[in-house]
Amino acid sequence: MEISVQQEDFNVQALYDSLCVANKTGAVAMFVGRVRQFNEEVGNGSFFLEHYPGMTERNIQSIVDEARARWPLLAVKVVHRVGELSIDDQIVFVGVASSHRAEAFSACDFIMDYLKSRAAFWKKETANGQSNWVDAKTIDEKSLERWHHSTN
Repeated sequence: MEISVQQEDFNVQALYDSLCVANKTGAVAMFVGRVRQFNEEVGNGSFFLEHYPGMTERNIQSIVDEARARWPLLAVKVVHRVGELSIDDQIVFVGVASSHRAEAFSACDFIMDYLKSRAAFWKKETANGQSNWVDAKTIDEKSLERWHHSTN
């Protein structure tokens, strides 16, 4: 399993273990995203993350393929949850294994930046009985700019 889009929660330890390639892995960089309180004024809420099956996985695969083209990676795992999620739920896992830490850190950061702005996900937040679809954030687009000028 390299990419999974799923409703079920994931086990970080099992994903970490699956990244380790015997006698080769010198570094594993991981990112685990969690649902945080998104609106301080209204307290806890939830959100629904929708995706376009097939297209979402292809988007993520192209991001992983680009990372593999930029850095010598041994293994990559991406798990992204969809459906109804609540505050403090795990939502995304990105894990990268390589022989050296610099490549692992860079590739993990690259994949996460592109997931935030290029993967086919749509988020609807609900709080106090009010729901709204969330627009893309300018800061996520700005995060991509640094990768346009860098190959490693």
